[in-house]
Amino acid sequence: KKLNLGFIDTDSEIEKKCKKKIPEIFKTHGEKYFRKKEEKIILNILSNNKSNILALGGGSFLNKKIQREILKKTISIWLKPSFNIIYKRCKNSYNRPLLKNNNNLKITLKEIIKDRYPVYSKANIKIEKNGKPIELCNTIIKKLNKENLFR
Repeated sequence: KKLNLGFIDTDSEIEKKCKKKIPEIFKTHGEKYFRKKEEKIILNILSNNKSNILALGGGSFLNKKIQREILKKTISIWLKPSFNIIYKRCKNSYNRPLLKNNNNLKITLKEIIKDRYPVYSKANIKIEKNGKPIELCNTIIKKLNKENLFR
């Protein structure tokens, strides 16, 4: 709202198009099917050339095609919360199929982080500050202005 841009949560878009929640898509069709749908939907959104804020699912940016288009066409921002915040968000979340049926969530999260952080670090802007949404929003706007990425 502060930037007067639309907002698209890509996971919500996938659920709308598939008419199923993400855990159900994983359970019924598997991760490979989900990733193909995710790729198609995100690339379609990126091809529209409309200015929006996109919230990507955690695995989206690992896809080389999605990553290439995001780095070419957008300003990418990596919100990097502390491990404790990630753990708190995930421990009671039932909407994360890759963490389902997990005996040691902390170890699994550390493995996922180890794999994903080098890829996430390609983002134009990295925000390592934890805080309330309005604080994060203000930090992002300051960084965008400082880097002359958005006016």
